[in-house]
Amino acid sequence: MRIGIYDPYLDDLGGGEKYMIAIGICLAKDHRVTVFWDNKEDLEKLKERFLLDLSSINLAKNIFSSKFGFLKRILETRKYDAIIVLSDGSIPFSLSKKLFIHIQQPLGEFPINSFKSRIKLSRINAFFCNSQFTKSFIDKGYNVKSLVIYPPVEIFRKEVKKENIILHVGRFRVKNVKTEDYKKQSFMIEMFKRMVKNGLKNWSFVLAVSVSEKDREIFNALPEKTEGFPIKFLINHDNRKLWDIYNRSKIYWHASGFGEDLTKNPEYAEHFGISTVEAMGAGCVPVVINAGGQKEIVENGENGFLWDTEEELINRTFELVRNSKLREKLSYAAQERAKVFAGDRFCREIKEMIAK
Repeated sequence: MRIGIYDPYLDDLGGGEKYMIAIGICLAKDHRVTVFWDNKEDLEKLKERFLLDLSSINLAKNIFSSKFGFLKRILETRKYDAIIVLSDGSIPFSLSKKLFIHIQQPLGEFPINSFKSRIKLSRINAFFCNSQFTKSFIDKGYNVKSLVIYPPVEIFRKEVKKENIILHVGRFRVKNVKTEDYKKQSFMIEMFKRMVKNGLKNWSFVLAVSVSEKDREIFNALPEKTEGFPIKFLINHDNRKLWDIYNRSKIYWHASGFGEDLTKNPEYAEHFGISTVEAMGAGCVPVVINAGGQKEIVENGENGFLWDTEEELINRTFELVRNSKLREKLSYAAQERAKVFAGDRFCREIKEMIAK
């Protein structure tokens, strides 16, 4: 089969981009796969950031760019047996034999009653999402039954000595026009400082973050808030370096969505939580917010903890700090839980969807 892949955000080094490129790598084992994108350097950055082998994937002009005329675009799509698109809410016209739409986050309602919209939807073979959390919004908003294909997760567990590290991994991204960070790194810094003031000793907090140039100025204010506390930043590290800190850390924190009205703005919650699974796979015990896709990963009290309030975050973390037997028990269980999302599962499920 000849398969085309389009992600409008390939110039962003996020989990959605890794997801889409992973689809291409998987399918390229048996098919001719082409990614529609104009800037080859963006793929090189993805390759370096996630340590991906892109040698089997072809690159072609972005036919979904505004530079391409409508007629020329749809004629180009006829050359493909299947096209897979990461949607930002819009649905493209395509004359490919098959069309698959991937959605990474909760979106609003789609105007399914218009003639144009019904034509677009009739061409789609399947919608697929990254979590049950995302699916719940897409099915309702688009009046469809989407598939859930959890993101690909690689686990590189090494038997190295664990250190007294609480870890967070995530992009630093400013939320809308506010100065507040989307992943709540500022909030977690304050919570760790509070723990230190309440008696936490000989532990450090490490934030492994990726920072884009457009957010750099606001990010630079964060380190000023950590002076005098054992808090460290690892900035724009590739996966190899990230796995080193995963393997040395004991506890993992995630707080996306805290303090938000997730009924009104569900997109502020973590849509799945790849870094949480990676941390668990490395033996970190997750202490993560009880919201979004995190609830599908962590089974509270079985392989980590879910929290709703500041006090629960702090108390659960102190419990793990003070009770090494509990921490070791949950660490083992977290590693076993992470295996559910790893292995060849992702590739197998993508192939099954394409073959239908």
